[in-house]
Amino acid sequence: MSGAAERTTRVYLLLLLGLLSISVSAILIRWAAADAPGEVLAVWRTIFAAILLLPFALIRSRAEIKSFSAREMGLIVVSGVFLGLHFVFWIGSLYRTTVASASVLVSLSPIFLGVIGYLALKERPSNLQIVAIFVATLGTVLLGWSDLQNQAGTGTNPVLGNSMALFAALLVSIYLLIGRVVRQTRSWLAYVAPLYVVTALTTLVVALLKGTPLLGYDWSLYGLCLAMAVIPQILGHGSVNYVVKYFPAATIGLASLFEPVGASALALLFFGEIPTILGVVAMVIILAAVSLAMRQPSETKKSEE
Repeated sequence: MSGAAERTTRVYLLLLLGLLSISVSAILIRWAAADAPGEVLAVWRTIFAAILLLPFALIRSRAEIKSFSAREMGLIVVSGVFLGLHFVFWIGSLYRTTVASASVLVSLSPIFLGVIGYLALKERPSNLQIVAIFVATLGTVLLGWSDLQNQAGTGTNPVLGNSMALFAALLVSIYLLIGRVVRQTRSWLAYVAPLYVVTALTTLVVALLKGTPLLGYDWSLYGLCLAMAVIPQILGHGSVNYVVKYFPAATIGLASLFEPVGASALALLFFGEIPTILGVVAMVIILAAVSLAMRQPSETKKSEE
């Protein structure tokens, strides 16, 4: 029906908007990294996002939020904690390794999502999607390898930074899976607003435990954190949280592989990080695999009871 087709178009456009917005994150973080520790960026980014969304949620979704069951609130709290820790590790990785390497490794979530999504949600990717996941993941590995060859010696601790980015990929995978469960029955705003409050509290606790000062920085730093809240978090993660209702977890993870391509392109524009020929080939592989899988109708197969 035309209504269904229109909704599908909107959902795909929102997914594209979300991925493009998330790609900006690494650039904003790199600009702000010289002025403050990573925990400061994580705290103010998430606090600004919560402050911006909470008034709208209290006006439009108060009744729905109050109707949440204990199970739903528990899932939102767990999801928010995982998202907050994801930001801490993801931002921290960019202090220690290159934009392309961190973006590539944090985007390896399709492997986690494909396995956990099948085990927890009984979502079996189609055969084409399984092939696309491995091909696109191969592309991300090639992109990371080309980046290491091209940017050898950059970053204060590439091994630690890459490990942090990989762990951030696991954290964001669990957060997306929980979001898919809650979003089946709840509206976007009612889910995201309390989620972002928990996310902000999580980053705040981490900063306080580490004794990181949060005040006294130049106003430009807080401006960059506000930009992180609006663009990659509300527009980026917010769009993904909206469309996660309509796609299997593995498909969302696969589409997220657009992020390292976008981040690498922006790193070239703003920081002069020129990709190698191998890097360009890897980006083409990623884009081709993602485009192929996204044209395939989702095949969510529930296990026989």
